[in-house]
Amino acid sequence: MNQAQRQIRIRELLEEREFVDLETLCGELGASESSVRRDLARLEQTGVVKRVHGGALAVQPRGHLLDYNWQRERQTDEKHRIGLCAASLIADDQTVILDGGSTVAAVAEHLANRSLRVITNSLAIVRVFHDSRNIDVTLTGGFLFPRLETVLGPLCEHMLAAVAADVLVMGIGGVTADGFSNNNTLVVGSERKMIEVSRKVIIVADSSKFGRAAMTPLAPLDIADTVVSDVNLAPEHREMLERAGIEVVLV
Repeated sequence: MNQAQRQIRIRELLEEREFVDLETLCGELGASESSVRRDLARLEQTGVVKRVHGGALAVQPRGHLLDYNWQRERQTDEKHRIGLCAASLIADDQTVILDGGSTVAAVAEHLANRSLRVITNSLAIVRVFHDSRNIDVTLTGGFLFPRLETVLGPLCEHMLAAVAADVLVMGIGGVTADGFSNNNTLVVGSERKMIEVSRKVIIVADSSKFGRAAMTPLAPLDIADTVVSDVNLAPEHREMLERAGIEVVLV
């Protein structure tokens, strides 16, 4: 693959995935890291991509999987029920990490009048708690991912490594027997750190997320203590979770 072909392929990958890390680019292109860095530098000069720590971002992505506003309009009834149920599993005065994403934001809406300490990387969730007098909110640092309304990357992960939480509430891009996955390597990096520092993990995901894998593997099924989903979850997917020792709650 020559330089022009590599740059075309880089643009295709970034338009599809929005962020791609350097290691993945080298593997997809069959090229050395130095060659890929030069390609990214050239594409950045033309305004097509933006280089960030560990990879590159598309300036004008085509996909919608990484668009918070698009996510927010999907499965709204299911997300409301899931949010109400998941919020009931959290006790007052706990320290809770709330991941980004529209389903977790639905959980946050049902926590607004509770007494909690919340750690989040989500600007949307910070807005939910803007007027709350009983919730102490800590927003992680990191690289702002505008369409997802989250902050991500090494600074976010470094901050998360310095805390401990009673509960993590996390959304997900896909669930199969191989485990949980999500649609972006930056998102997965922060979520792995959230899992590491939390004593209990609650996954919130509507039934459309099951039976398919998202782009980037995150973790095996047994990292979750509880999965909250909707009543349309297929019996085989419920059995898959229960075999992994997970409490399954359907609403």
